[in-house]
Amino acid sequence: MKPERELPIRFREAVTFEDSENVRRIVVSSGFFSSDEIQVAVELVEERLSRGLESGYRFLFAEHEGVCIGYTCFGPIALTKAGYDLYWIAVDNPFRGCAVGRRLLAETLRIVECLGGVRVYAETSSRAQYAPTRSFYRTHGFVEEAVFKDFYDYGDDKIVYSTTTKVPSKDKDRP
Repeated sequence: MKPERELPIRFREAVTFEDSENVRRIVVSSGFFSSDEIQVAVELVEERLSRGLESGYRFLFAEHEGVCIGYTCFGPIALTKAGYDLYWIAVDNPFRGCAVGRRLLAETLRIVECLGGVRVYAETSSRAQYAPTRSFYRTHGFVEEAVFKDFYDYGDDKIVYSTTTKVPSKDKDRP
């Protein structure tokens, strides 16, 4: 049963050896990802553990009562001045709908801004099961930038969204 209120969570950026299994558990719980995609998610943690920040991968973990319940993986885009990719954002299925994803995203954008990032890109599939993912991005200020037809498979497009780390002032656009 999902909690009816926003959970107290603690964020951490440090990556531990346990996070390989935490990430595996979280992405498996979604029911969205293939075994190859799950393996890639775990490999990014392992890459970060072996190479540190040189890997280009940063992580933010959300913990509730000492248990990892969600995470983001993000990093700077090579050869861009201030672009970042949001590679993964996932919440353990029993905790979906408890504002964990929203809070992870907000904190990730704050970290990216502190690192000098200005624009963040996220991509997802056009398949029907990803409709909640696309809605999540749009609800949180991302705009659709591009669609790559049949990217993942025939009839499965890649949709790229972007947002900025700074929310423009409403007054700024007024004459």
